[in-house]
Amino acid sequence: MSDSRAALRYAKAILDLAVENKATDALEKDMQNVVGTISGSAELREMLASPVVKGSAKKEALLSVFKGSHSITEGTISMLVSNKRVSMLNEVASKYLILNEKLKGKDIAHVTTAVPLTADLEKKILAKVTEMTGNKVSLENKIDESIIGGFVLRVGDLQYDASIANKLSSLKREFTSSL
Repeated sequence: MSDSRAALRYAKAILDLAVENKATDALEKDMQNVVGTISGSAELREMLASPVVKGSAKKEALLSVFKGSHSITEGTISMLVSNKRVSMLNEVASKYLILNEKLKGKDIAHVTTAVPLTADLEKKILAKVTEMTGNKVSLENKIDESIIGGFVLRVGDLQYDASIANKLSSLKREFTSSL
């Protein structure tokens, strides 16, 4: 099983537990803190991925870094350490945040473009995605010059690739297959 699927399963279980205990808001803050802290610290990411560092040391370090977190968050850390999946903590926290937004009736649309979006274009994209999904949507713009032009839009499991790089790639496949 891929780590992404496992992270999603852990995140769903944590969300179910949070809903049951009416702690979704507290856990949302904790998970945002986890994502921000781990994403911002190369040393912490290396320590979590290291097979040399014992699980008990990782657990102790994480519990001290995230001291004052909700008991479900602390239990999540302990569970991931005991299942030897602590390296997935950042991904589990990210998946939790996405699932929690969906629970609230909100989606996050990821738009990758070669240049930053203008405010006008951003409004049009938000309106179109809101119309398509029926949910409130927040937009996250990522700049990737390798797509040359156009855009790649991803909302949940849906992806629409209208990039120049994708069109060139499909042309190349078409030409090579016709030879």
